[in-house]
Amino acid sequence: MKVLLRRNVPKLGQIGDLVEVKPGYARNYLLPQQLAVEPTPGNLKAVEVEKKKHLEEMARLRKEVEARAKAVEGKEVTITARANEEGQLYGSVGPAQVAEALTREGVFVEADNVALDEPIKRLDKFDVTLKFAQDVTATVHVWVVPDRESQEAAEAARAAQAKAEAEAEQPGDE
Repeated sequence: MKVLLRRNVPKLGQIGDLVEVKPGYARNYLLPQQLAVEPTPGNLKAVEVEKKKHLEEMARLRKEVEARAKAVEGKEVTITARANEEGQLYGSVGPAQVAEALTREGVFVEADNVALDEPIKRLDKFDVTLKFAQDVTATVHVWVVPDRESQEAAEAARAAQAKAEAEAEQPGDE
């Protein structure tokens, strides 16, 4: 059965496409969900108007997404986290924390836009990719720094280690 698509249907086609589907699929899913209509001359004209509106809306959204990506490109954000003396985090920094840090900087980004291959588990500077659309991306620099407690503990550990090394180097009174 041939149907005319009114919406983009994954793995089937785009708005305005004339596609061949099984009658049951058309009757039980595409037609009741108003994803497709029968290909009559009137429906062809109506779907062309819908397609034109859809393309205009997609172009407008694309410009907005590109502007957001350009605005956020190269920004730096800082995230504080608890860490041990070697710089390993207790826990990890994930997409939600990166999105929250960017929001605090005035750039609204959803966690779904943050593309991390794996969670951040150490103190350092990381380049994180934000994916706004299939081919619209931006890179932000994320600094993961120790919180005050972790920093004080690390300094105390370094001081204790330096003191122990200094005592070990001094010849003992025998």
